[in-house]
Amino acid sequence: MYEPGYVALLQNGELEKRVERLYALLASCTVCPRNCGNDRLANVLASCASGLDPVVSSYTAPFGEEPALSGTRGAGNVFFGNCNLRCVYCQNWQISQDWKAQRTNEVSVERLAEMLLELQDRGCHNIGFVSPTHYAPQMAKAVLLAARAGLRLPLVYNTNAYDSVEVLRLLDGIVDVYLPDFKYADSRAGWMYSKVPDYAERAREALVEMYRQKGSSLVYGDDGLLKSGLLVRVLVLPNGAAGVEESLAWTAETLSPRVAVSLMAQYYPIHRAANDGRYSALSREITAGEWEEALAALEANGLTNGFQQELGTSNRYYRPDFTDRDTPFRDIRDFSRPCP
Repeated sequence: MYEPGYVALLQNGELEKRVERLYALLASCTVCPRNCGNDRLANVLASCASGLDPVVSSYTAPFGEEPALSGTRGAGNVFFGNCNLRCVYCQNWQISQDWKAQRTNEVSVERLAEMLLELQDRGCHNIGFVSPTHYAPQMAKAVLLAARAGLRLPLVYNTNAYDSVEVLRLLDGIVDVYLPDFKYADSRAGWMYSKVPDYAERAREALVEMYRQKGSSLVYGDDGLLKSGLLVRVLVLPNGAAGVEESLAWTAETLSPRVAVSLMAQYYPIHRAANDGRYSALSREITAGEWEEALAALEANGLTNGFQQELGTSNRYYRPDFTDRDTPFRDIRDFSRPCP
């Protein structure tokens, strides 16, 4: 039976030490590559509009993750509010970019720990932290508290990949599954569409560190579900905006062609991409030709491990409404089977 890595760290006292070191980064915030330097311990806000207490916009068990994570009872996802990026097409924009509204969703880390245990009690297969980057210290402390009370589910770090390498090193052994979105091959696109100047450079550094920790092997349990490893998500954007072919080539060459990739077809124009002429390149769904080019790039780079969504169906279901905190997503299981 798989035992999450944080259990051993709890038993030898290392988990508490990691939490202390992570919290120290909040005093002059360097939790993400923006390095704002604000004192979040004193609730001084900066780019991510986040202070000391985490914002939890929803915690639920959706079935829209890869099947090896969703299983039959759902992934226990914790959706953090606010974000360190400002993606103009964010499907979660209601919670990621409306910080004034999200202030009402602040909770203590003690309450967050209770949420993790509730998800475990509901039968979820894992705990998935969605957009955790700016709350990595609080996440780790909640895991510490919940683990003391019996939490034993694998932890999934579902991130935009604009992560601090220092923070990722402190999460080594705490996180079981890294699930990064590799958004852009070119930082000019990162600036245009996500409002950070160095996305590609920082994301690649983060992916290298995740690969150092997990390698290219995925660890499955007796139930057939993913327990540990690195699974890189690549979302195909219209008009080649993401540089998918270059990102896949970099993944194969710099990491390994054995790294698992989840190729995603779910893009649809929403938020500012839907009505702002500055982002007209993103104002439509992807075409069959663009999807076939992405699939061909997977094959050309030997990236045969992972998952692929179904074009023409997946983007109908990834339209959350976070005004419904309990069930913001529809119950959908639309990923294809794992690649052979």
